[in-house]
Amino acid sequence: MTGSETSPSFRLAYVPGVTPAKWVRIWNERLPDVPLTLHQVSADEAAEVLRSGAADAGFLRLPVDRTDLSAIPLYTETSVVVAPKDHLIAAFDEVSVDDLADEIMQHPLDDTLDWERPPGRPAIERPATTPDALELVAAGVGLLIVPQSLARLYHRRDLIYRTITGTPQSQVALSWREDRTTDQVEDFIGIVRGRTVNSSRGRRTADEAQQKSSGKKDQKAQQGQPGGKGGGAARGNAPAGRGPRRGAGAAAKDAGRRGRPRRRS
Repeated sequence: MTGSETSPSFRLAYVPGVTPAKWVRIWNERLPDVPLTLHQVSADEAAEVLRSGAADAGFLRLPVDRTDLSAIPLYTETSVVVAPKDHLIAAFDEVSVDDLADEIMQHPLDDTLDWERPPGRPAIERPATTPDALELVAAGVGLLIVPQSLARLYHRRDLIYRTITGTPQSQVALSWREDRTTDQVEDFIGIVRGRTVNSSRGRRTADEAQQKSSGKKDQKAQQGQPGGKGGGAARGNAPAGRGPRRGAGAAAKDAGRRGRPRRRS
């Protein structure tokens, strides 16, 4: 897909817990004529939003089916366990999955942690969303393990969270539809990866490419002219009408004569 087919604005989706403000600010500084619109989507619908074309790119949580989506992993989040404020784990800075063996654990349907088998004892019914699961935890019905950013996003005064070890961790990635890698998408990839405006890996405009090509042609033409970098004089050929230059051996012989002391009479 070419740059001329891109939309007049750049539509960026992001899942809860991701904060795209830094990248949006850089986009607005570099591309003020292309407005960027943000769309928060749930974790389970993020991939479909990209596939449908409702967003040009998006921040989502891995894993994701990469059959038709490209994804660049960005960072991995710490996992935490959320519990009521008066729970025993509030006395610790860090707990392990073994500490939760006897606890009822909420496992919402929108959970993005890649569990082989969740710890603890499963609740009777799985809540639909993470906020629903947090409501149950606040009511004293079990605990919940989530990425730390979600614990901060949905923080409540009656809940606490602690770092937990031995669990999967959520990985955040920038993703887009592979067959819609537009110039705008390339620009945003460059911003997220920390490329500068003048980075050699950044996208060049057609005019810049043409100017560089013209410059190379002019340089070759100058090198082919007499007296230029590619001329005969620069290669050491003697100009017409002159005899051959004396070699290094002759010069050394003359130097030897000049340096020999004269015999006294």
